[in-house]
Amino acid sequence: MPKTFEPRDPDWEARCRAGFERQPICKTLGIELTRLEPGFCEMRLPFRADLTQQHGFFHAGMVSTLADNAGGYAGYTLMPAGSEVLAVEFKVNLMSPAKGDVMIARGRVLKPGRTLTVTSVEISMLDGGVEKDCAIMQQTLFCQAPA
Repeated sequence: MPKTFEPRDPDWEARCRAGFERQPICKTLGIELTRLEPGFCEMRLPFRADLTQQHGFFHAGMVSTLADNAGGYAGYTLMPAGSEVLAVEFKVNLMSPAKGDVMIARGRVLKPGRTLTVTSVEISMLDGGVEKDCAIMQQTLFCQAPA
């Protein structure tokens, strides 16, 4: 059963969406923020041939980038007003080729903390209307408190 979290910032959603809009990498790659809830974030990346490796699958760097952002914003939803989020560690297991029409990353907070937050991110591929698991990430985030 999914955990229910109470954000520390009443304006968490506006803060998170504004932060996403300021991310040049997300604009460059075409990452879409599709769902945001306290402790949860879903992002999608439509397939582009220029983001692939030599076999025509999404490059592992794209998988990691999408997952890092989804996990980061899941954690950021629970951080206080004026704070910033930074990843300090993550581990990605690539379980199958990132092949399909759209890559989806769903980040969930496992353990929020005052300074460190742990998230889990499930990455899947949507191919012909069928979703298939592709990778999983565990991530530790740092909450940079306001000055």
